[in-house]
Formats: sequence, C-alpha cells, structure tokens
Amino acid sequence: QVQLVESGGGLAQPGGSLRLSCAASGFTFSNYAMSWARLVPGKGLEWVSGIYSDGRDTYYADSVKGRFTISRDNAKNTLYLQMNSLKPEDTALYYCAKDSPRPTNNIATMSIPGQGTQVTVSS
Repeated sequence: QVQLVESGGGLAQPGGSLRLSCAASGFTFSNYAMSWARLVPGKGLEWVSGIYSDGRDTYYADSVKGRFTISRDNAKNTLYLQMNSLKPEDTALYYCAKDSPRPTNNIATMSIPGQGTQVTVSS
C-alpha cells in the first residue's frame, strides 16, 4: 500500500529555513505527480505545492510562491520542500500527498496516508 513518511519539521524563527523530506514506497513514485499540503489549526487542510512526475513543472499556492521550492529525486523515491523566509503563518502540520499521474493540485483527490511533520515558526 501507499506509504509516505514525512520528516524535517521543527521550530524555526521568522525569516528562517527548513527542508522537508518525504520518503515514498508502495507505488511507482516516478509515475505520479506529488504535492505538499498543510493542516493549519482552525483553517483546515490546504494545498501548498505540486510537482509533475518527472519534475518538469512545479506549482505553488500564492501564499508560498517565491519562498518555497518543491523538488523530487525519483532515484531515491523522495519528495522535498525547501522552505525559506518562513513566516508565523506557515506554522502547520505538513503532509506529503500522492496525486494522479498528471497533476491535479486538488487535495480532495489525493492520497495522504502519512502522519505529517510539524513546522512551527516563532521567535
């Protein structure tokens, strides 16, 4: 079955950086678009960023555009999210999500089986 294990979260100061990783197994990683989503207290689950199966195209929510960079290493079955210029409003539980072979960037149709990794931005 699909397994996605997120890591790399932690406490960062405003303006700081973190790099999230997601180890994937149980499916052919290189055949699927992938996304990051986050659960914000009081706001629900929101889509953050997506990437094509071969990494050719990337997509971002307006709230993170220019600050976050999504990437993938298909040889290592791993998805990444480099987060720079962090803001307190980036505080959330971050999840890795398996999309369709072609990106939909719609979390309602994605598989999100992991436990997430907590990111807290505070001084």
